[in-house]
Amino acid sequence: MTVAAVILAASEASALSPVEGLPRVRRLADLAWSGGALPIVVVAADPEDRVAQALAGTTVTLAEPAPELGGPVAQIVRGIDLALAGIEETDAALIWPASMVWVGPETITSLIEAHGQYPAEILRPSYDAVAGWPALLPVRHLEALRSLGAERMPDDLLADLEAAGVPVRAIDLGDPGATFDARTTRDALPPYVGPSGPPAGHVHEWGSAAADTPDDAPLVEPARIRTPPTAR
Repeated sequence: MTVAAVILAASEASALSPVEGLPRVRRLADLAWSGGALPIVVVAADPEDRVAQALAGTTVTLAEPAPELGGPVAQIVRGIDLALAGIEETDAALIWPASMVWVGPETITSLIEAHGQYPAEILRPSYDAVAGWPALLPVRHLEALRSLGAERMPDDLLADLEAAGVPVRAIDLGDPGATFDARTTRDALPPYVGPSGPPAGHVHEWGSAAADTPDDAPLVEPARIRTPPTAR
């Protein structure tokens, strides 16, 4: 089971805005990797190569956005298409707005594990009965997503899919980072009230593979895809 992460930055400034000493997209790429998402695609404008520099040393594909006229749905579809091009066996993607900087890696792993139980359902982490992000979208619903209107915002797109018959499940993981974005500072976040690990029963060593990489290993810039594919 392969679940991608599609990180969506609305602008270069959004991609590079610092969070606890790291650019947003670098922080999110690290969180996605630690939580078990693969492949990781960042959709962000990068006219001066600064986003690529921020992602150096990661196994991330950095893609130029789709044309703005396509709206948010075009950016999401762009990222998922590239994830599928990278790993054909990808069967779901985490749709991750770059503003959601406080999500914990345990939440990512829990969503991926829940996808194994509910493979046809859109999954959303919730906190205090509010549905949040990233949302896990099975790729079997990609064509339905592709058909939605360019004017629709991300929450609207998921509501449209649900109205069309796609099942949506909210999972309370107790992670405030799923609903509170970068406008909230870490010290102002409500308490984490979920389990210390994912609910599947086994224990994960979050990000333990990082220990396998030498500290002095050279940094490699991410793979880059500059030209959006022709709209289908």
